[in-house]
Amino acid sequence: MKTLSCLSLALGAGALSMAAWAATPASAADAPPAVQAYAQLHSNPAGSYTIDPDHSGAQFSIGHAGVALVTGVFSKVSGSYTFEPRDPKACKADITIQVNSLDTFMPLRNEHVLGAEFLDAAKYPTMHFVGTRYVPRGPRGGVLHGELTLHGVTRPVAFRVHLIGAGEVSYLPKPWGGYLSGFVATTVIDRTAFGIDAFSAGIGHKVRVRVDVEGVRSSS
Repeated sequence: MKTLSCLSLALGAGALSMAAWAATPASAADAPPAVQAYAQLHSNPAGSYTIDPDHSGAQFSIGHAGVALVTGVFSKVSGSYTFEPRDPKACKADITIQVNSLDTFMPLRNEHVLGAEFLDAAKYPTMHFVGTRYVPRGPRGGVLHGELTLHGVTRPVAFRVHLIGAGEVSYLPKPWGGYLSGFVATTVIDRTAFGIDAFSAGIGHKVRVRVDVEGVRSSS
């Protein structure tokens, strides 16, 4: 009986010890790291920037067969821009898109769209937009007027521009880090105005375009 009593006491002490351990908060070293909150940077965006091609791109969508939308992207965007909120006349942009960077997520369609019936990438390897006049619509956006050259045709186009953020990003290595700003620009163009009119009954004429750019400031 004495042996059983000792065993019961030992088991009871062990259970109390485990309960006490479970109730003790984990040390700071054992706790998982805190997740930092994501926040946009709102420093002064003024200055001239070189577009970072690794963090920029263009998207588009177009009607298909009168029932749906087909989307695609261009992954190679380069150029420069100047944004001066206090001096809109100084704002400008010069952006080039490599046509062969197209991806509509279907290889056969890519080949068709890049061919002579549509973009004719062999003859017209780039699209080029030059922004010449900026009209502010509040402190973080406006309308950028300019000329778009596509498929060998140049037409006036206006992009609605919105500033996403700006500020020093020191944790990114060069060439990505530094003082950065980012914008999204949207517009709608008529493909037939640029001489791209194949399959006009089955493929939409209006093309919704979105260009996302991130730039590294070269001067302020």
